Amino acid sequence: MSTEYTVTETLDVKGLNCPMPVVKAKQATDDLDADEVLEIVATDSGSMSDIDGWAGGTDGVELLEQEEREEGGETLYVHYVRKTQ
Repeated sequence: MSTEYTVTETLDVKGLNCPMPVVKAKQATDDLDADEVLEIVATDSGSMSDIDGWAGGTDGVELLEQEEREEGGETLYVHYVRKTQ
C-alpha cells in the first residue's frame, strides 16, 4: 500500500457480490469530505473492474490503488478511493 495517503474509513463488503460493493462504496464516499480516503475490502474478484469503472466514470472520486492479498486463507480485493470534491 502507498504511504501517500491516510485511510479515513474502511468499508467491509466481504461476501457481497456485484453490484453491492459499488453501491456501498458510493454511499460511503457520499459521507466523506473532500480529500478523505475510503478503503474498500471485498471478496468479489469482480470488484477490481467494478470499482475501477465506477471511480473512472464518477466525478468527485479518484481510484488511488487496488491490490489483491491473501488473509486468513481468503483472497481479499482492496481498493483505495479518494473523494476529490
